[in-house]
Amino acid sequence: MKIGIIGCGTISSAYFEGARKTDILEIKACADLRIEVAQAQAEKYNSHACTVDELLADEEIELVVNLTIPRAHVEVGVQVLEAGKHVYSEKPLGVDTESGKQLIDTAAEKGLRVGSAPDTFLGAGIQTSRRTLDAGKIGRPIAGTAFMCGHGHESWHPNPAFYYDIGGGPMLDMGPYYVTALVNILGPVKRVAAITTKTFEERVATSEAVRGLRIPVKITTHLTGTLEFQNGAIITMIMSFDMWRHSLPCIEIYGETGSMTVPDPNGFRGPVNVCPAGGEWEEEDIPFPNNARMIGVIDMVSAIKSGRPHRANGALAYHVLEVMCAFDQSSETGEHVVIESTTERPEPVPTGLKEWEID
Repeated sequence: MKIGIIGCGTISSAYFEGARKTDILEIKACADLRIEVAQAQAEKYNSHACTVDELLADEEIELVVNLTIPRAHVEVGVQVLEAGKHVYSEKPLGVDTESGKQLIDTAAEKGLRVGSAPDTFLGAGIQTSRRTLDAGKIGRPIAGTAFMCGHGHESWHPNPAFYYDIGGGPMLDMGPYYVTALVNILGPVKRVAAITTKTFEERVATSEAVRGLRIPVKITTHLTGTLEFQNGAIITMIMSFDMWRHSLPCIEIYGETGSMTVPDPNGFRGPVNVCPAGGEWEEEDIPFPNNARMIGVIDMVSAIKSGRPHRANGALAYHVLEVMCAFDQSSETGEHVVIESTTERPEPVPTGLKEWEID
């Protein structure tokens, strides 16, 4: 399948590199508001640089990967769908549930598909975690923890401002990895209770590219809450850009007969450790390959060709978006927020595949 990329910033290199590892798709063209940026990526990865309008008018391109900034995800995604093409978006699906629903509804009207990052849940670490739980190795899941804590991006990122703009922050930036992994393992979320805050009104960049840049903070930067899943499991979550140092794990799940550590959901690898009741931690075997960004697009292309559902799909991404937005909503109202959407757990990735295969 011939595909296009809109948005040729830093993350686009991961997608271009991923495309080199498969023969199921070809990046025919790429576009960016800064044509020189698109030209540089096109030259490096043997593609064709063009304007957004030219890319959307190309009848050979069937799917577009949308790598624009979060606030533009829905606007650009709708443009892609209106042009008659499937769209796969970087995370988050949208900056609020209203815009996310617009994208999903437009796709349904057009008979087209929406896909969305993250696709890290298709990697060895999260897939092994799910298989371990499904095999009953820790019994019925009762509770768990999920922590992503640090002090933001201004110390290292060459363009940190949008992380503190609408659509940024620790929840919409990093929450998709954590919530998607949890939904893949445990199933959909039932309700959320949370308290959120903003510690600093302004951040000062210390990264070399923009050292001294003063960045207004427009979003909450420390969010803590509890997710109740439809299967009864209760997960305690902290997402923060306000913590200098910590020793918290990424994800742990506690069951009736044991506990499990889940690896960083912002990656594709393990390890996965299980401790049975009264026992010691033991590392699980990971019997399938490590992948990287683009595997979600590869799965989507494969699914379109074969007619099956794709795994990193719009319903999953919308459910995750609603859960993330519920944190600030719960904090503002002082009430539990019932999650109106639901989603199926994506089909597990078969074991025994060669690197970059997916079925």
